[in-house]
Amino acid sequence: MAEQDKPVLSFEASLAELEAVVKQLEQGDLPLEKAIEVFEKGIALSEACRKQLEAAETKVEILLKRNHKLEPEPFEPKEP
Repeated sequence: MAEQDKPVLSFEASLAELEAVVKQLEQGDLPLEKAIEVFEKGIALSEACRKQLEAAETKVEILLKRNHKLEPEPFEPKEP
């Protein structure tokens, strides 16, 4: 299946799959070739999660009324 033909997983599904990949790699009992294959899958999942988070950050804006017009302001989460 070509890369563009793969269905796009939700962020939650991608993250759950990434966590499974990490657990699999942490066990340390995979043959080298399989470990590399699983690692590559993890990198792809990590990149997909990062892109989805960036897209969400772009969509999250706080609208402020300034000078009688609405201006978008990027959302910046507060530090805990």
